[in-house]
Amino acid sequence: MSLTAAATAFVVIFLAELPDKTMLASLMLGTRLRPLWVWLGVSLAFLVHVVLAVTAGGLLKLAPDTVVKSIVAALFAIGGAVLLFGKDEDDEADAASGEAAGRKAVGFAGTVATSFGLIFLSEWGDITQIGTANLAAKYDPVSVGIGAALALLTVSALGIAAGRTLLKYVPMRLVRRAGGVVMAVLAVVTLVELL
Repeated sequence: MSLTAAATAFVVIFLAELPDKTMLASLMLGTRLRPLWVWLGVSLAFLVHVVLAVTAGGLLKLAPDTVVKSIVAALFAIGGAVLLFGKDEDDEADAASGEAAGRKAVGFAGTVATSFGLIFLSEWGDITQIGTANLAAKYDPVSVGIGAALALLTVSALGIAAGRTLLKYVPMRLVRRAGGVVMAVLAVVTLVELL
């Protein structure tokens, strides 16, 4: 175990993931569903990706990027449409009641599966996955895996915590609309990357 390799991986992956679409997706999921359950699903997806990246090393660059990005774009477009055009909460409903409604609608398994699926698919070929693979090819793979996993779990926790805090000050309707716009933009960005 190399602490230097783990620390290097943590810093590189943390900084690369912080402004990434995954943090925004975690934030939006955390506003609608139980945050701990969202974090579990997101964390499982990240852990799978870290193991794959460390195992495959630089070979992940050869994955069929077009198919993966097409699926990701479709998922973001569907998510954006649901948030923009889906049924609104009452304007007078506060964040707690909106959060409680989301919790009742989707149980533990559904929340974990939704969170896992969105992050698992959207992270294919992501800069952090490629960065993890590249670092694993250069340094001790186990150390890199630990550092990268800790960075990704930390970023997702920050995104989810920000989502919970956001609801204390911003109406749910505005959060839904903003989330829909973000998801739609991410769908367009992903389509542009395909071209």
